[in-house]
Amino acid sequence: MKDSLSYKLHSGKPPKFLYFVKNIVGLAVPSIYYRLLLKRRMKELEHHPQKSYIESRVNYYNRLSVPTTLPSDNRSNLHFGYLEYLGAIGNYRFSLFHKAYYFDAHDYTRWFRPTLRWGYLPGDVYFTPSYPMVVKSRLLTDNTNSVVMKLDKFRHFMFVDDPIPFTKKRDMAIFRGKVRKSRSRADFLHKYFGSPLVDCGVVGRDEGVLDEWLTPKITINQHFQYKFIMTLEGNDVASNLKWVMSSNSIAVMPRPTCETWFMEGTLIPNYHYIEIKPDFSDLEERLHYYMEHTDEALRIVEHAHEYVAQFRNHRHEELISLLVLDKYFRMTGQKVC
Repeated sequence: MKDSLSYKLHSGKPPKFLYFVKNIVGLAVPSIYYRLLLKRRMKELEHHPQKSYIESRVNYYNRLSVPTTLPSDNRSNLHFGYLEYLGAIGNYRFSLFHKAYYFDAHDYTRWFRPTLRWGYLPGDVYFTPSYPMVVKSRLLTDNTNSVVMKLDKFRHFMFVDDPIPFTKKRDMAIFRGKVRKSRSRADFLHKYFGSPLVDCGVVGRDEGVLDEWLTPKITINQHFQYKFIMTLEGNDVASNLKWVMSSNSIAVMPRPTCETWFMEGTLIPNYHYIEIKPDFSDLEERLHYYMEHTDEALRIVEHAHEYVAQFRNHRHEELISLLVLDKYFRMTGQKVC
């Protein structure tokens, strides 16, 4: 479904072209500039007032605990829509996959020697690779070989300023999104399309989508009108979860099965979000409960804002990212400096 001009102008999302212009201009800065700064940047950890916190996040994203060896061959293959890249970080090219994944990876790889090798698996990943690979998303179980980096940032890491207090919003939940091959989202729509308590619709025609579900996109500001926003996993994580948790509405979802740099696996049910059963059978009961217990709902909003705040410090985020990559290279038997 093609976006209307009105939606593009008022969606509430930052202009995508500015993101690409900024990153293309950034490519003009020689990588040697960053490599000369790497040692000094990494030394910041030694006397950092939040050293324990930073190290805990590094070890959360990179769970390699024993030295391992990468396969000796180089690969750049597409498997069922996934790109498996194994080789030197300096040889990963702009044309290999979605441009956002190139820019976001380049933000960190440019700090390191281009001959260092890595496995890189961009895209929506909901399986565990057979050797250590850098990914955007991973399963919450059996994920040691999945080393998470902050990728696809433009789409996932967007936070908002919501002017509407929770108590002034509509006593309803809203869902807008695509179904694609998500059985969970399809099941949700079958159960709740047309419900007086849930405003839901699909914004793109996919296989298995009923015509009556199709609806135009609405802006993020229009989402703010609702007390509850459904954040349902698609191929991997729910991409709207980050901005929903920064709003004054409450994210409603089953317990996550995948996670990204947002560390969805650390979210506490009914503390950071409202948890519902995977089959959605208790959705109406849970919504009514928090409509009637406003104080508890407001605490969830407060806790969600506190959780989001840790990702707003750019310098922390950059340092953690560099340390995650540094650990990846060291644990795969490579000398960084």
